[in-house]
Amino acid sequence: MRPVTARVYPGVRRDNVAGGMPVFPPGPSEPPIVQTMRWLLRPISFLESCRRRFGDVFSVQFMGFETPMVMLSDPEAIRALFTAKGHGLPPGRTVALQPVVGARSLLLLEGREHLERRKLMLPPFHGERMRAYEATVADVVARDIDTWPEGEPFALHPHMQAVTLEVILRAVFGVTDEDRRAQLAERLAGLLSSSTSVWLQFRVLFARNLGGPDPLEHLQVLLRDIDALLAAEIAERRADPREDILSLLVSARFEDGEPMDDTEIRDQLMTLLLAGHETTATALAWTFDLLLRHPEVLERLLAAVDEGDDAYTRAVVSESLRLRPVVPLAGRRLSSELRADGHVLAPGTDVTPAIWLAHTRPDRYPEPYAFRPERFLESGPATYSWVPFGGGVRRCIGAAFAEMEMRVALGEILRRRTLRAVSGAPERVARRNVTFSPRHGTRVVATRRAGYSVRLNSKMAIASMRAPSAATTAASTSPGTRQPNQVTPGSSA
Repeated sequence: MRPVTARVYPGVRRDNVAGGMPVFPPGPSEPPIVQTMRWLLRPISFLESCRRRFGDVFSVQFMGFETPMVMLSDPEAIRALFTAKGHGLPPGRTVALQPVVGARSLLLLEGREHLERRKLMLPPFHGERMRAYEATVADVVARDIDTWPEGEPFALHPHMQAVTLEVILRAVFGVTDEDRRAQLAERLAGLLSSSTSVWLQFRVLFARNLGGPDPLEHLQVLLRDIDALLAAEIAERRADPREDILSLLVSARFEDGEPMDDTEIRDQLMTLLLAGHETTATALAWTFDLLLRHPEVLERLLAAVDEGDDAYTRAVVSESLRLRPVVPLAGRRLSSELRADGHVLAPGTDVTPAIWLAHTRPDRYPEPYAFRPERFLESGPATYSWVPFGGGVRRCIGAAFAEMEMRVALGEILRRRTLRAVSGAPERVARRNVTFSPRHGTRVVATRRAGYSVRLNSKMAIASMRAPSAATTAASTSPGTRQPNQVTPGSSA
């Protein structure tokens, strides 16, 4: 281990430093601006380079942060990080998210306040309540498919964004007024697209480091319009609750019997939008990019969809999220000492799993860059070597909902259309806010798939998701089956 710099960093206790200076794992020696640009522009190459040079634990220094961030990829170290109580959030999360999601967002609260709200918001995203939304997802996907050009290239990612936004508006927000839903869709789409560019992220970090005008100021007009529309929806639900998730939030009560006020409900709605829109849409776009470059996997998935076998679809979703994690980091600020790979990290240190690196460890995933859904057929993903939704008490509350949405969308699309990739090269990574997205939006050509019954297959798909076949799972191909194509780190850099 070596000091990253010769000054004492705020937030790191002196009794946990060597010679009066904090000690961090080794990391790149480039200036913070160079490391920041590498992270924003070529994140996978940057991570792979750090792993080759420094191993499972290393430090990086980004613009706008007073201390280095330590990145981990060993599952046992990730387990120690996520299971320890009391760790806080790194400061960068508040800077990036609070202008959009608000101060009371579940993403930004800590301690008891966070746990109370997590407990209140979790039930709608599991069990029968969640499965009640499967038909809504299927309907939204089917309607969007009807707008696709036939036989002409188009980007799939924007269509998946439209689908996931509409699902949120109908299932989460519960907007039934067509005019209000159209207004919300237009403004929310504008907000999300305005806040995703790499240049904007760089400006936010630059302003934080050197001062100057707020780069997010231009979003305030959009946010005021959105807040007014959401306020009308909240007022309607207080007067007349329905079956949507907004109604459940309005009627929910804390242990002392008190409800959430309107401002907090607004913040949680925006949280669910931000957490569930871009991430799920991007995961679907990546999944199709992988499927169209692995014809054996696609052929087997088509057969599973036609037979109403949900097990292989689940495996495809798990493998896609492993090989193309949408959110790359899930950081904590240590409240107590953490030991990782021989390093002792002091309280006050910012630490995060490097999710891509954790997902591509050959000791956990043989042929780690190969797209092989079969590896998840005999057993589900291991808790701390598969972390696309984070972990511990801050694991994404909508994880099960997102996976359900992906399975339904995959089934609807594959039953209705035959797709082929426009380009022979796999998509490269582009940064959109905090997500890793396909640079060109997963460009495809779609044609109608002959000889299917929309009504019959849709009913079979929904039924299979509620009662997956154990017999089919047991008869599946062994996890040792090798697929001929692999996804190399360079192809997604």
